[in-house]
Amino acid sequence: MYQIAQLSPINPGLIEDPQMTDGPREFPKVLREPSYLVRTVRAPIQTFIHTEEVGAAILLAAAAAALGWANSPWSDSYYDFWHTYISFDIHIFAISENLEHLVNEGLMAVFFFVVGLEIKRELLHGELSSFRRASLPVVAAVGGMATPALIYLIFNRSGEGVVGWGIPMATDIAFALGVLALLGRRVPAELRVFLLGLAVVDDLGAIAIIAVFYTESIHWANLGLGVALFLVIAGCLRVGIRSLGFYLIICVVMWQFFLESGIHATLAGVLVAAIIPAKPDLHRREYAAAMEDHLHDFRLAMASDDEEKAQSIVEQIETLSRGTEGPMERLENIVHPWVSFAVLPLFALANAGVIITSDALAEALGSPITLGVAIGLLLGNPLGVLGLTWLAVRVGLGELPPAVTWRHVLGAGFLAGIGFTVAIFIAGIAFDDPALVNQAKMGIFGASIIAGVTGYLFLRFGGGRST
Repeated sequence: MYQIAQLSPINPGLIEDPQMTDGPREFPKVLREPSYLVRTVRAPIQTFIHTEEVGAAILLAAAAAALGWANSPWSDSYYDFWHTYISFDIHIFAISENLEHLVNEGLMAVFFFVVGLEIKRELLHGELSSFRRASLPVVAAVGGMATPALIYLIFNRSGEGVVGWGIPMATDIAFALGVLALLGRRVPAELRVFLLGLAVVDDLGAIAIIAVFYTESIHWANLGLGVALFLVIAGCLRVGIRSLGFYLIICVVMWQFFLESGIHATLAGVLVAAIIPAKPDLHRREYAAAMEDHLHDFRLAMASDDEEKAQSIVEQIETLSRGTEGPMERLENIVHPWVSFAVLPLFALANAGVIITSDALAEALGSPITLGVAIGLLLGNPLGVLGLTWLAVRVGLGELPPAVTWRHVLGAGFLAGIGFTVAIFIAGIAFDDPALVNQAKMGIFGASIIAGVTGYLFLRFGGGRST
């Protein structure tokens, strides 16, 4: 059993090791960092925001490429490519879908897995971890979801467009944070955290809407098999199995059963994310004690020029260090860049290719679906976010973060109107008619561009400067 080394009474950063004769030595800073908050909360959030900012630029480029391809002389190849069928059958796993559906129902399950991890992190350690911290982002998100939906229903009280009410409720985290990144120090850091909390709650609402309102029929046998595999995953996590390949195989088969059950397959990713353990396998005290022994052995190996043993100890230290990360944090760090730099750009490339002609624009401008989506995103989000946040502060449910003004909140409301990714996703499952999907997409594109530019200009020139 490891014994924890004694800290030097003169300098707490030094360690007195009775096995060493060369006096006290410097204790690695990572081991004596007193703030668990810094490692567990701030660092992942900073990494998340940075990844979203860079990912937003790639996502925008992919969307522009899709629009250019679909409106080029080679537009037929765009639709032919994404409607190419892929078939695969190995008895327990069989699938036959075109590339567009594989992206929307397969790769987007990975996206919603990361969304689930983000929601769980915020609930455990972030802006949603207490009532006082969560009250304003939650209330703001409710306003930013309910008001756009109501505006949409004003334009689509009946008819085939009524089912699209969930489209303008979505906020695209990547683009919203990307716009804030362009503003730099002109907006307070607290506004970024507020917008992140709002967007996470918005994603949670989108997940609930997809599960409850956009499931037409359920095949109970397949759903039962999917739930059974989910319970297998939960049990294996409970007993401490940490083989990524093992879980990957089970998750793929579970996803297939959810796909065939009638419940949207992307929800499988959210369910798995909800049960990923957050606590690390190795506690910090155990890590510190083990590191003492490894560092001592490493110095002895280097002193005796035993390079092979020294390298072996380095590998053990790497394994030990990975054990201090919780599986949730480790998976988010691994998967999140893939989602930002590959999954979402592929989704944009597969779904943003709308043919824009004068006739199509005229039809969209007269379509209640396009108008409901566009006005819901562009006006419903800022009005809903600002209105319910003001009401929450007025009745004492919370208070604005330091340095955040009401102008900042309104600017964040405009940025919440950027509904690109999830809005397009919901449009694709809300409507069966491609013409209606295209009308919704035109509303999403137009409103998202205007909302992003308006939010940027408002915060750039009207939000005040961060100190």
